Amino acid sequence: MQTQTQPPTKTTIYYLSTTIIFSLIFILYLSTSSSPPSFSSDPFLFPPHPTNSSTPSIAYLISGSNGDSGRIIRLLLSVYHPKNHYLLHLDLTASNAERESLALEVEKVAIFKAAKNVYVIGKADFNDPNGCSSVSATLHGASMLLRLSENWDWFINLNAADYPLVTQDDLLHILSYLPKDLNFVNHTSYIGWRESRRLKPIVVDPGLYLSQKHAISYASQKRELPSAYRLFTGSGSVILSRKLIEFCIFGTENLARTLLMYISNTPLPKSVYFQTLICNSRQFSRTVINHNLQYSAFSATRETRHLNSTDFLHLVNSGAAFSSPFPQDDPVLDLIDEKILGRMPGKPTPGGWCVGGIENDTCVEWGHAEVLRPGPGARRLEKLFLDILSNGTFKSDQCVLM
Repeated sequence: MQTQTQPPTKTTIYYLSTTIIFSLIFILYLSTSSSPPSFSSDPFLFPPHPTNSSTPSIAYLISGSNGDSGRIIRLLLSVYHPKNHYLLHLDLTASNAERESLALEVEKVAIFKAAKNVYVIGKADFNDPNGCSSVSATLHGASMLLRLSENWDWFINLNAADYPLVTQDDLLHILSYLPKDLNFVNHTSYIGWRESRRLKPIVVDPGLYLSQKHAISYASQKRELPSAYRLFTGSGSVILSRKLIEFCIFGTENLARTLLMYISNTPLPKSVYFQTLICNSRQFSRTVINHNLQYSAFSATRETRHLNSTDFLHLVNSGAAFSSPFPQDDPVLDLIDEKILGRMPGKPTPGGWCVGGIENDTCVEWGHAEVLRPGPGARRLEKLFLDILSNGTFKSDQCVLM
């Protein structure tokens, strides 16, 4: 719950902003300064002879809070593929015991141990979606994934309340036909009511500098909108290219760091940061698709609502790759597992890498990770892309100034 506290003085806010931003940059530097670790993977999944692969790879950051370890494991199994990379983050609201239990659950899954592509963050961050700790945790996770592997192409940050609507074979198959510099980000320059409620207010997120959880503080004063760049807003759920992540972490241009300083005191900054960064960069403004490949439903008051079994046909017909948010263990998740993913409880979603099994478990034995077996989900996703790219508005929807 957010609480109104004694307003920080302008001097206090200035020092907190400066401390926060330099601490964040220092953390990102430490996370990416060492060489990627070297692991020996299963030769059946990754044969030693060289291949010219056109199959892309995705780096997933899967995040959750106290009590979410079970949801994270289920989500991990639903989006698992040996070619991808997975970093699991239980934030500091979860106990160390729950974090250790999550790591132990990962160790029990044979394919995770064979592919060596699932990692659990031991030293967690706070991740308050209402404050800048959410952006900090995302960039920290992305920087770790850069260090863990040099071979992934896109970054996807999922929350424990998210769930896929296609198999990874479907998604990787479609992505293999697209340029690897594309970014999938809902965005608009129309600010409207957000100016007074989300962009001009000044907040301080204690999750960036305190070890215990505290409510976000709101200052009484407000600030003017920036004139050095134009603000864009949109959904906090994004799919970003490796090139853009490297630009955020290593970029020689100062825009990424300048924008971090601005949003460090902005409410709901994940709905502003990547949208504004992309659309104010000449390098990336023409790489963005104004769609994040996620399905959400809204209430009568235009608030995102929980999805359930009555939404199933809408989920399927949307053609989206992901959907959110779902209540924990809602029956619609079982329906998605059965009808869309073909996934058994406690097992990974089957794919072309599965070559043998026992009864309904087809992934007891595995083969080459490059083999994809796309299904109906790939056709639905292909139709969505055709609608996005072929209706004549693809380029005109990129970073439009309103």
